[in-house]
Amino acid sequence: MMTALVPLDLPITVLPLQGRVALVTGGATGIGAAISRALAAAGAGIAVNHLARITQARTVLGDVRREGRAGIEVNADLTDPGAVAALTSQVESELGPIDILVNNAGAYPRTPWDQLGEEEWARAIDSNLTIHYRTCHAITPGMVARRWGRVINIGSVNARAGRPGLTAYSTAKAGLIGFTRSLARELGPAGICVNTVLPGAIQVEAENHLPARHRTRPEDQISRQCVRRRGRPEDVAAATVFLAGPSASFITGQSLHVDGGWLLH
Repeated sequence: MMTALVPLDLPITVLPLQGRVALVTGGATGIGAAISRALAAAGAGIAVNHLARITQARTVLGDVRREGRAGIEVNADLTDPGAVAALTSQVESELGPIDILVNNAGAYPRTPWDQLGEEEWARAIDSNLTIHYRTCHAITPGMVARRWGRVINIGSVNARAGRPGLTAYSTAKAGLIGFTRSLARELGPAGICVNTVLPGAIQVEAENHLPARHRTRPEDQISRQCVRRRGRPEDVAAATVFLAGPSASFITGQSLHVDGGWLLH
């Protein structure tokens, strides 16, 4: 005799993010663009933050609107606290309260250790960690008031692996894991989930502009992974949509690797 399955008490909908508003920082290119499109496909209205990437942002917005979602693009430098406040105000005025914050913006400075000065260090920490503090500090009070929210920080496997020339970057990304864990404990009682996604070697257009000495041969990277293909921005976007949705309401303070099994954590 078969035992009947007991259904989980989870809302299953075709558009799990219908009616939600998401802000994606660095949302006009690469991984951020894929996340913007995937959240829109799941039903969310999208605010695409960028820094002087107006053409790319409008391309993403075209895709968002073809999904039938509301969308805006906002050019804002997140290293400026005043710009973060203005960004938050504009999104809430034009789209509504921000339910989902995806902290994807950042920089990828490569500086050898013996050349890493105070200014380079401070700039890397600011652009890969402090900006996420700023956006969270501006946006999470509204989530707390509404008793619902999702914060998804986009980190890097370099937070765990480390890499020559990326000491400041890897340190900032490691700090993002600690930030995620602490913020999850701070905001969990208000129904807010905070998680980090750690992409591995994801194939994005920006890698084509790296100097040859900084590039890893694709076949060498693939050989390190359990899954033998290049990672795609859509792989990271799929994980982000899951963490933003109702099925992840009991997941918080976690770091999810999306790296094809490069680092088994």
